[in-house]
Amino acid sequence: MAELHLDGQKVCEAREAAAAIVRQTVEELDDRSTVTVERTVLRLMGIDGINDAGVPLPNLVIEQLQEEGLLGQGASYWMGRACLSLGKSPQEVAELCAQGDFSFRQLEPVDAFQIRVWGEGEAEKSLKRILASRSRRDEYLKRFGDHGGPLLYVIVATGNIYEDIVQAKAAAKQGADVIAVIRTTGQSLLDYVPYGATTEGFGGTMATQENFRLMRKALDESGEELHRYIRLCNYCSGLCMPEIAVMGAFERLDVMLNDALYGILFRDINMQRTLIDQRFSRLINGVAGVIINTGEDNYLTTADAFEEAHTVLASQFINEQFALDAGMPEEQMGLGHAFEMDPELENAFLYEFAQAQMARQIFPHAPLKYMPPTKYMTGNIFRGHIQDALFNIITVISKQRIHLLGMLTEAIHTPFMSDRALSIENARYIARSLRDFGDDISFKPGGIMEERAAFVLDQALELLRNIQRDGLFRTLELGRFADIKRPLDGGKGLAGVFHKEENYLNPFHDLFMSAAEDNMQQTRAAREEQQGKAANWVAEEREIQTPAEGGCTK
Repeated sequence: MAELHLDGQKVCEAREAAAAIVRQTVEELDDRSTVTVERTVLRLMGIDGINDAGVPLPNLVIEQLQEEGLLGQGASYWMGRACLSLGKSPQEVAELCAQGDFSFRQLEPVDAFQIRVWGEGEAEKSLKRILASRSRRDEYLKRFGDHGGPLLYVIVATGNIYEDIVQAKAAAKQGADVIAVIRTTGQSLLDYVPYGATTEGFGGTMATQENFRLMRKALDESGEELHRYIRLCNYCSGLCMPEIAVMGAFERLDVMLNDALYGILFRDINMQRTLIDQRFSRLINGVAGVIINTGEDNYLTTADAFEEAHTVLASQFINEQFALDAGMPEEQMGLGHAFEMDPELENAFLYEFAQAQMARQIFPHAPLKYMPPTKYMTGNIFRGHIQDALFNIITVISKQRIHLLGMLTEAIHTPFMSDRALSIENARYIARSLRDFGDDISFKPGGIMEERAAFVLDQALELLRNIQRDGLFRTLELGRFADIKRPLDGGKGLAGVFHKEENYLNPFHDLFMSAAEDNMQQTRAAREEQQGKAANWVAEEREIQTPAEGGCTK
C-alpha cells in the first residue's frame, strides 16, 4: 500500500503521552466502582428478569445493598454470602429481594475465603458461557470465510425489532456485511436495561437482551442462506455500558459502540462514572471477541473538521490506550473517524484522504471505522450521492475496514430500503473498480497530503502533551474536545459512583483480565504467524512504534 511519510518519533511520543494519560486516569479512579459495574457482576452470575413493576432484578439487588449501606464491599461479596448461607442460586436470591422481605444484613456470617472461592466459580461459569458464544462466531467464520477489504456497515432504526429484522435481512441480501441496530433516542441516559422484545422506539430500537437474541437468530438464518457470516452491531455505551456489554457477549454480537468520551461530550454523562464503566465493559468485549467502535467522528459534527482534525487523532491515541489497559488487542479496536469537511473547501478530498491514510498507518492492525458525510448533506440527493462516492473512494484506497455507508437521503428522512440498496450498490461498484488502486500509487513527497498529515500529527502531539500535563479530567472541563465543556462533578450518573471498601470483591475483573491478556497474546502470535515479523508495519527507516511494542523501536 502507498504510504505517507510520517515522523515516526512524533508518533511514538504521541502514543507514549496517551499511555501516560490513561495510566493517570485509571490510577485516579481505581479505588471506585459504580452501580453499573455491580449490576454487571449480577448479570454475569445469570441474574435476569423483572419484578411485577417492571424493574430489572439486578437494579433491585443493587438498590437494596445501597439502602443497607453495604455496596462498598461489592455485589460479589454479598451475593456469595447470601447464596452460601441460604443454599440458593443468585437468581433465587434476587427473586427474594423482589419479594421485599429480605435483608442482606441479617444473613449468617460466612468465611471470606469461602465467598471468594464461590465468586471465582461464578466468574469461571460466565467466562465459559462467553467463550462458547465466541467459539460459535469463529466456527461460522471458518465455515463461510471472511472477505478482505471494507465491511459494508448499514443501519436499521425502525423502533420495532420485528420490522428491524425484515430490513436487516433485506440489507444482508443486498450485500451488507454488518447490520447496526440503532438504539432508541435517550436510552443511553436510562440507568437500567429494558427487558424483553420491544416494538416502540424513537429514532431506533431498544437495546435489550431479547432484541439482541432475536436479531442474532435472524442474521444467522440469512447467513446460512447467503453462505456468509453477517455481523451484528449495537451499543454498549451510556449509563449501562458494561451491562449491555454482557448482554452482547452472551448473545454473540460482533461489534459494539463503546466510548466514554462520546458519552461525556454528547450525552453529558459524568466523566468519573462512565470511565469506570468503560474499563469493565471493554474487558468484557475483549474476552468476547467483540470489535468496539469509538466515537471520535462525532467531534466533527460540532467542531470544524478541517480545524479540529487533530482532536480526532488525539482521541484515537487515547482510546487505543484505554483499550490496551483493558486487555483488548488492536484487532478489536474499531477506532472512529469521519469524512466531514465542507465540500466547498478547496482540496477537501486531499485533506480527507490524508486524514484517513494517516489513521490507517498509525493504527495498522485496528479495524478502523470510517464514517460517511453527514454534517454537509442537504436535500440535494444527487450531490449527496457524489459526496458518498468520494467517501467510498477514500475508504477503499486507504484500506479502511468498517465502512459505514452514507445515504443519499441522509438530510431528508430516515432512509428507505431502496436508498440503502443504492448506497450498497455505490460502495460495491467503487470497491470493485478501485480494488488495487491503493497498491498502485505513491504519495508526492512534501505534497499537500504529506504536509497536511504532518500538520495534524504535530497538533495532536501538542494536544496530548497538554492533556498529559493537565490531566484528562481538566482537559474535558476546558472543552478541548469538540468545543464542549463538561465539569468533573457534573453530568448524569455521578450518584452511582462509590468508593470501594478494603475488602471489596469482584472476582470477575481478575479472571476476565487474565483471559483478556491470554487473548491478546494469542492474537498477536497469530498475526505474526500469518504476516511474518516484517508485517508489523514498523519499517526501519520510519521508526514508528506499533501498539504491540512497549516503547519506540526501529
